[in-house]
Amino acid sequence: MDRKIAVIGAGAVGATLAQRILESGIADVVLVDIAKNMAIGKAFDLLDAAPMLGHERTIKATDNYEDIRSSRIIVITAGLTRKPGMTREDLVAKNAAIVREVSNNIKEKAPDALVIVVTNPLDAMTYLTYKTTGFTKQRVMGMAGVLDGSRFIELLADELKVPRSSVKTLILGSHGDTMVAALSHTTVNGKRIQDVLAKDKLEKIVKRTCDRGAEIVSLFGTGSAYYSPSAAVYKMITAILDDTKETMAVSAYLEGEYGLKDMYIGVPCRIGKNGIENVVEVDLSTDEKSAFLKSAQAIKSSLELIK
Repeated sequence: MDRKIAVIGAGAVGATLAQRILESGIADVVLVDIAKNMAIGKAFDLLDAAPMLGHERTIKATDNYEDIRSSRIIVITAGLTRKPGMTREDLVAKNAAIVREVSNNIKEKAPDALVIVVTNPLDAMTYLTYKTTGFTKQRVMGMAGVLDGSRFIELLADELKVPRSSVKTLILGSHGDTMVAALSHTTVNGKRIQDVLAKDKLEKIVKRTCDRGAEIVSLFGTGSAYYSPSAAVYKMITAILDDTKETMAVSAYLEGEYGLKDMYIGVPCRIGKNGIENVVEVDLSTDEKSAFLKSAQAIKSSLELIK
């Protein structure tokens, strides 16, 4: 079956995601950006690699939203990236205008698509996309805990000198400074993380996970992470296309789950061909519940700026 995925925004995340999609052979790509020539140049570069890598997929770069018609999935990466010292919340007003325009075009040109939002501040921008498109809550989700969980796993595995595959975890809440590492759902080779790592070291790793995005921004000097965010979106896309029903943490719209309503926040969800098949409610410790509600409050503060 012919598949087409539209990526809105040809910056580092969007272009790297386009590369992952093309070179895996899972779909053709439409790369949309107001900087049309830059997008075309990246598309040509990716196409020139195709004969060497042995795939027959195509990519079209454009500034015309007509080209997103019939896309199975649309990924929104368009927007400003954080600069050193800038919080995700600083981006709300500027990126809201961009996301609102993109969402209106998706609503008009690709009314049957599923949408994955990457633009920061993630949870607020996903909510804005949901409200602007008018799509069902199942078809609009944000890339959140998949990336944050991967960062936590990497840091834990490095500290403990164990295979990354031996670490299982769950990151909830905002895709930002108030994210919640669910230690009650974190294990190493089946053992509770608290039983294999000292409390002070664990706290430092949790803190570094929360700050990892900002750490990368400060090292780059300009721009933000793109290899890992694009990998997170790719994982979500394959779960949809292959209808895996895999449970992963994404920013989802809640209607009473976890005691929250009318907002997007990172929670475990079962992902399949219809998008978010259902929200999975897990038991949290008292401290985790408190931190989760604090994280929700931070998102609500962002939402007040765009409502």
